Amino acid sequence: MIDFRYHLVSLISVFLALAVGIILGAGPLQGAIGETLTEQVDALRAERTDLRTELDATQTALDGDERFIEAAGAQLVTGALQDQRVAIVQLGDVPQDDADGVLNQLTTAGANVVSTSVLTDSWTDAAEQSSNETVAGGLRANLGTAAPEGDDPSAILGAALALALTGTENGTERSAQALDLEVQLERLGYIEAGDEQTEPAQALVLLVGSAAQPQATTDGATEATEPTPDVWTAVTRAAQEVSGAAVLAGPTDEPGDTVQAVRDDEDIAAEVSTVSGINRLVGRINVPLALAARLDDVVGQYGFEDDATAVVPPVVEAE
Repeated sequence: MIDFRYHLVSLISVFLALAVGIILGAGPLQGAIGETLTEQVDALRAERTDLRTELDATQTALDGDERFIEAAGAQLVTGALQDQRVAIVQLGDVPQDDADGVLNQLTTAGANVVSTSVLTDSWTDAAEQSSNETVAGGLRANLGTAAPEGDDPSAILGAALALALTGTENGTERSAQALDLEVQLERLGYIEAGDEQTEPAQALVLLVGSAAQPQATTDGATEATEPTPDVWTAVTRAAQEVSGAAVLAGPTDEPGDTVQAVRDDEDIAAEVSTVSGINRLVGRINVPLALAARLDDVVGQYGFEDDATAVVPPVVEAE
């Protein structure tokens, strides 16, 4: 009985409060509430207009900066890699716009892009680990002095890839060893090659995409959609050791991606140059400049991040 009376009183109180609110809102407070709401709406409209004006001004300034960077970049880049033979390797999935943008800057720099290839999922698929070890063991004996230390299959396959792209008989023709390695890597499904490569590369540009983000599994745990960047880091180091001039380029670096992994490893960062931000024009311009510097034995980490050694690579006089 007490519970029923308690609930009844509570309900009556609620309805009374609601009635009083309606009466006041429709009577003495109607004008004040309406004026307050009107003032707030007018203020929000004015703020929106100001923000839109500010956004338009910022966009106009960015467009102007982009045109300046494009014009200045062309002057910096032109001739930086004149007649240098360059191979482009995509480490897995790379946005097409990024790849095309880098290729355009390399061409502007005068580079002779002798090869474009894409490394397949076989390099990073955990289910292929045993197969990769077997293949790497078979290839190791054919690498000679180019074989890396240790038994890391990614490093061995990376060395085989670099030798396939750069191996030469006399400086201008590809060696029989290089041709054989290319055939094996393509037949075994490790690379997807573009047009036929007729000349050995003198330098390598390695392009990488963004780090994969962890995905939720059915049991509530998380797992990475792609392996850690250890594979691509090993490939990058092997490519530098074999070719003597390799640059790793990717989007603005972020925790977990290959650019960051290389920069975090002092030993690799001392040998390999990196470029971040190839999803923007300034990053793409940096790629040929970084490669020209690397060919001149200058190693650097280029971008706007705290761990970058410089925003722009040093300009090297073309020989």
